[in-house]
Amino acid sequence: MKALLAAAIVIGNIGIAHAQAPDIDALPVSTIFVASSGMWEHEAPASDNNQKAAGDPTRGYYKVVAMRQADGTAKIYLQQIAYTANGPNLIETLELDEFTQMKAYVTDVRPESSAGASSQPGLFVTVHLKTDPAQKEPDAWTILIDELGDMKIEKASN
Repeated sequence: MKALLAAAIVIGNIGIAHAQAPDIDALPVSTIFVASSGMWEHEAPASDNNQKAAGDPTRGYYKVVAMRQADGTAKIYLQQIAYTANGPNLIETLELDEFTQMKAYVTDVRPESSAGASSQPGLFVTVHLKTDPAQKEPDAWTILIDELGDMKIEKASN
């Protein structure tokens, strides 16, 4: 009886793992770094009769994604993701051309904190990269988004 129960649990767990596989399989193999961080919040949109809509404001977080290209350099994307009752919802994806123009070899992407969701609006992520693959130490660049949603990309200063 115990063996039958153990077999049922193992088979059930294999079924669960298989059911989750398509989600991770959708992630492109060229994805080398992903950092979810920061927070944004917008007022709820007004209704058609120009009255303020009832309910909570729209809230969400940012995701910075580095994807390797065929030549070894990376493109970096910024995604804005909303929290919804049905789970995360992608609002927008932007390619960060500043990094593409550098032909950067990305070595790491790090959020400002690993403490979880921020309570303050904005984003601070550090991208470590080399502009020459033979370069010994990577340079650090920051992606900053302030509480108003304005973005700035600059070389990190220590």
